[in-house]
Amino acid sequence: MYFYFIIALQAYCLYHLYKHRNAFYWWILILLLPLIGCVIYLITQVYNKRDAEKITNEITHIINPTKKIKDLEKQLEFSESYQNRVNLADAYLENKDYKNAIPYYLDSIEGNKQNDFYVIKQLIECYFNLEDCEKVISYTEKIKDHPEFKKSRSQFLYGLALEKVGKIEEAETNLKEIDIRYSFYEERLILAKFLLSRSKKEEAKDILEEIKTESQYMTKPNKRIYRLTIQEVEKLLIEIN
Repeated sequence: MYFYFIIALQAYCLYHLYKHRNAFYWWILILLLPLIGCVIYLITQVYNKRDAEKITNEITHIINPTKKIKDLEKQLEFSESYQNRVNLADAYLENKDYKNAIPYYLDSIEGNKQNDFYVIKQLIECYFNLEDCEKVISYTEKIKDHPEFKKSRSQFLYGLALEKVGKIEEAETNLKEIDIRYSFYEERLILAKFLLSRSKKEEAKDILEEIKTESQYMTKPNKRIYRLTIQEVEKLLIEIN
């Protein structure tokens, strides 16, 4: 049991290291000194009290990525409630299994006379990842007037879907809603690229420069998370200057 725990811990640290592209010497430390290396890595690069549960869940997910789904399927068999359906759909979405997530979301709102903002928001995420822009647009129409829709990721995905179907002006209006300082870094990079494609160089440049400036004030965890985004922002700024 101890051996499997070390292997799982090492696997998690290597996965985190690969995902966040931390310094190469960590690979050597973790591989040569599995327990000591992992403990040092977790303390210095990953761990804080709020992340403890998340780390445990991620280690379990690496060992058995379908365990959460199987557990939630059993819960749904025991009680076919609205929440159990949504929980299972969320697990499929988290696992990037969009095709299996959609039926459970649809079942959860079947016969629901009122729009369920959360479920429809999740459906938009699924359909966008399946490149079904018509469905993205169709479901967005159901929640456009909801107060939480404005300046949300759902509105951003709606804008991208509109671009795909050729509604460029409408797309730009919705995409620009996500341009909020100190947030949505990846989405704002996509917005800048969209503006460049429309020959709006100065507007795109302003967004890129803002992201670059904001990156200087990021916490260390955020710098790791958005490292590739920041690198691409800096590369684009060099290209357009």
